[in-house]
Amino acid sequence: MYKLQGLNISHANHVWSTDITYIKIAGGMVYMAAIIDWHSKAVLSHRISNTMDSQLVMSVLNDALEKHPHPEIFNTDQGSQYTSEIHTKRLKDLGITISMDGKGRATDNSCIERFWRSAKCERIYLNEYHSISELITDVVIILSFITIEDSIKH
Repeated sequence: MYKLQGLNISHANHVWSTDITYIKIAGGMVYMAAIIDWHSKAVLSHRISNTMDSQLVMSVLNDALEKHPHPEIFNTDQGSQYTSEIHTKRLKDLGITISMDGKGRATDNSCIERFWRSAKCERIYLNEYHSISELITDVVIILSFITIEDSIKH
């Protein structure tokens, strides 16, 4: 159930959003998961993996929860990684409200979709990665570039 419709997101850690994207490297695809704070637009945590599973999303979630105050609402799509018992139980145990996009409605998660678009169009699609380690190195640059760009726009 989508809980963000008409919501005034007024402060940091009010709403976090997460998603996974595919990135092509030599030899195949890898997956990057990230969590963004809707108010600050900051990337709170990210991971890159050669598998798109619950372990990937739990790693990103646990990292963000260790580093930041817990959000009131956590928004995801309806992917199996996010609907898994381990993921939903972790959020519920912390008293975090779960919000899920409508099926096929990427616009419900526009904050993180905009981040993916910026990262891919401004950097990832312009480069060829031969390994996960090359991509990981470049992601550090991408995150600092997008953070600087966002702070200039505000």
